[in-house]
Amino acid sequence: MARGPGDLPKKLAAYVLAVGVRETAVQRRLRAVTRRIPFGSMQIGPEQAAFMQQLVRMIGARRCLEIGTFTGYSALAVALALPPGGTIVCCDISEEWTSIGRKYWALASVTGKIQLKLGPALETLKKLKGPFDFAFIDADKANYQGYFEQCLNLVRRGGLIAVDNTLWHARVLDRRDQSADTRAIRAFNRKLRRDRRVDIALVPIGDGLTLALRR
Repeated sequence: MARGPGDLPKKLAAYVLAVGVRETAVQRRLRAVTRRIPFGSMQIGPEQAAFMQQLVRMIGARRCLEIGTFTGYSALAVALALPPGGTIVCCDISEEWTSIGRKYWALASVTGKIQLKLGPALETLKKLKGPFDFAFIDADKANYQGYFEQCLNLVRRGGLIAVDNTLWHARVLDRRDQSADTRAIRAFNRKLRRDRRVDIALVPIGDGLTLALRR
């Protein structure tokens, strides 16, 4: 759920998008459609999509995994970055939202790279076989730790897990905010900080993207 290039001033944020992102026409159309629907702000921003594409390319990813697909913008970005024969398995529970993505995946000619699995992700992940090279977690916060543990079992050594919303609109700093989602993100961040199975970096892009490299 990223809204833009961090907390940059508006003009500077616009500059980042103007010169630092190569977004395809199909990506722009899907992003515009998503903005107009309820919860449209849950989609990641184009600068984060471009960053994730670079990560996928840099580690030579061929098999990717996504937990939380929404309208398919992040899946589209990753699929566009994958080489021929590459695939991304997308886990989501909403036929309504993912049906929007399917239309644009087809327009971008990447449908063959995307395997959509509808149902509770924790159950879907139990049925998958690794190894995967890259995983992206952007779903319900209460289950973040469970998703992370499953991904850690599926992602290869040297593979990367990217976890979205780890700054949670700065609510992680607000002691008055004791909502379930905020507490879940705080707990996840604290636990990951101590987890020696991975090397970590919290990148202040969008709403916070934590990268965990499996040792």
